Amino acid sequence: MSENRDLNAVLAGFGGQGILFMGKAIAYAGLLDGREVSWLPSYGPEMRGGTANCSVCISDEQIGCPLVTEPDALIVMNRPSFEKFVSTVKPGGTVVVESSIISAKVERGDVSVYYVPATTLAEQHGLNGLANIILMGKLLEATGFSAMETMEKTMEKIVPAKKAHLIPKNIEALQLGAAY
Repeated sequence: MSENRDLNAVLAGFGGQGILFMGKAIAYAGLLDGREVSWLPSYGPEMRGGTANCSVCISDEQIGCPLVTEPDALIVMNRPSFEKFVSTVKPGGTVVVESSIISAKVERGDVSVYYVPATTLAEQHGLNGLANIILMGKLLEATGFSAMETMEKTMEKIVPAKKAHLIPKNIEALQLGAAY
């Protein structure tokens, strides 16, 4: 198994798409790996439908600033977030685009881009509401910030008890995204 890579990511979309949950999951995986982590949420005044984004850092070194202004990884789940953040990704970085919702293409050649129709895939596989987890699985596979086994353990720990029956679906969504 390869070493886990440092991650400075921005995850962005509308409220209600699971952006903040995705950030918590990535940060928790970093904790399980025994690494330094930070998770900084940011959202508009509306709980659902407003903009939401978060910065997540995973490192072997102490994290000086939790705000990620030049991410090496980006997941975008709506067009406004795409337009706001795609230009901020460092050269050599990774961009994961929810292509069921965003038709725009990344016009830079210095980043790796993955267009994942996560909402469509979720509907086709009976995983409604888990498009965010599919995208997170793709980011995991593309960047190697943690191991799939660690992410599966993370789902078992952070999915709320009242939704524990959804843990297998979350794991299936992770694996689907990684394989896409």
